[in-house]
Amino acid sequence: MKRALFLDRDGVINVDHGYVSRIEDFEFIDGILDFIKTAQANGYLLIIVTNQSGIGRGYYSSEDFERLTDWMLKKMQDAGVVIDRSQVFHCPHDPDSGCDCRKPMPGMFKAAQERFGIDMENSWMIGDKPSDIEAAENAGVGHTLRIETNRPLSGNIKKMLLKGMNA
Repeated sequence: MKRALFLDRDGVINVDHGYVSRIEDFEFIDGILDFIKTAQANGYLLIIVTNQSGIGRGYYSSEDFERLTDWMLKKMQDAGVVIDRSQVFHCPHDPDSGCDCRKPMPGMFKAAQERFGIDMENSWMIGDKPSDIEAAENAGVGHTLRIETNRPLSGNIKKMLLKGMNA
């Protein structure tokens, strides 16, 4: 079974400007791609889990999300991150839909576990909202870290994470 590094998108991978749906609004958080590459070098499969209620609210379309996701993945691959579209899970529903995929529900994590045979107990989730951490815990992810929105991982946090990932 594989260990995974689950990451929220907006606020963790990219600066959250609010309902980011256009390439020109997407800005990677400083250092995140290097951190992901190091985690992958230590045997972690990258999984992105992102609530995208802007789709359900009609702020942007599924096609807009897919266009931005394709662009983001290409930029990540260009930077040496090993990832493809199958590793991105999103919930397009608005908060009142009652779905099981919108964090804090564990649906996206369970789908990733089923698709990739993930060892949840030895996996990590990094998110910037309580719902990210709650969803990971609801899915049985063994290690979680809530970080400050739009802030690069500090050197001490990176060292701690990578040390814990190697344990």
